[in-house]
Amino acid sequence: MFIEQLNIVYEDEHILAVNKPTGLMVHGDGRSNERTLADILVEKYPDMKEVGEPWESQKGKVIYRPGIVHRLDRDTSGALVIAKDQETYLYLKEQFQKRRIKKIYNAFVYGNIKEKEGVIDKPIGKSKKDFRQWSAQPGSRGLKREAVTEYKVLARGENVAYLELHLKTGRTHQLRVHLKAIHHPIVCDSLYAPKRECLLEFERLALHARSVSFSTREGEDITVEAPFPQDFEKAIAQL
Repeated sequence: MFIEQLNIVYEDEHILAVNKPTGLMVHGDGRSNERTLADILVEKYPDMKEVGEPWESQKGKVIYRPGIVHRLDRDTSGALVIAKDQETYLYLKEQFQKRRIKKIYNAFVYGNIKEKEGVIDKPIGKSKKDFRQWSAQPGSRGLKREAVTEYKVLARGENVAYLELHLKTGRTHQLRVHLKAIHHPIVCDSLYAPKRECLLEFERLALHARSVSFSTREGEDITVEAPFPQDFEKAIAQL
C-alpha cells in the first residue's frame, strides 16, 4: 500500500490531525518494512522525526513515532491527532492520561443488540489462547486493566447493528475486545471473529474513528472529525 499524501483534517502551528485510511500502519513494528504513517509524516515534516517517544525493537532497531500520541489499528480508519513538537506531545499525552480527550467511533457489529444503549465495564488482560489477542473474558492472564466503553445503537439491519462508541479508557484493541465480550464482535474482524462472514460488503474491520476532541496549549477546545470512507458510506446506506 503506497500513499502519497496525508488526508489532513486539521492543522495549526503545534497540532496535526489526519484521517488515516484503512490498511496503513501508524508506525513500524520492528518486523515489517512496509510504509507507515510515521514514514509519511517524517517526509512531510522532517523536524518532527524525534518528537514523542522513539521505541527500540528487540533487534535494537530504533522505531521513530513522530508526534504519535495515540494509535489506530492498521485496519481501523479515522481521526488521529499528532503533535508537531515535544511540548505539545507531552501536553496531549497528559490529556490522554487524565482522560480529558474524547474519542467517538462508529462500528458495525454482528447480531441485534437488545438495549438501545449501554456501558461495557470489563477489565482487559491478555488472552490465554492467542498471544495476539486481548481478552475481557473470565480467565484472561496477566495484569487486568480497567476498561470502559459506552455504546449507542444508531440503526439495525438483518443480524447487524450500527453503533456509536465512546471510549472512556484507551486499552489496546478495547472496542474489539469489549464487543466480542458481549457477543457482538465487529463485522469483518479477522482476529476476534475469524469464522464470521464479512457483512455489508466490508473487506476490512468495520470500525472508524469518527472524531477526537481535545484542548490546545492555548486553552482552545477543538473537535476534529474524519469523514466516513466509501465502504462505511455504502454500509450506512444499506441500513
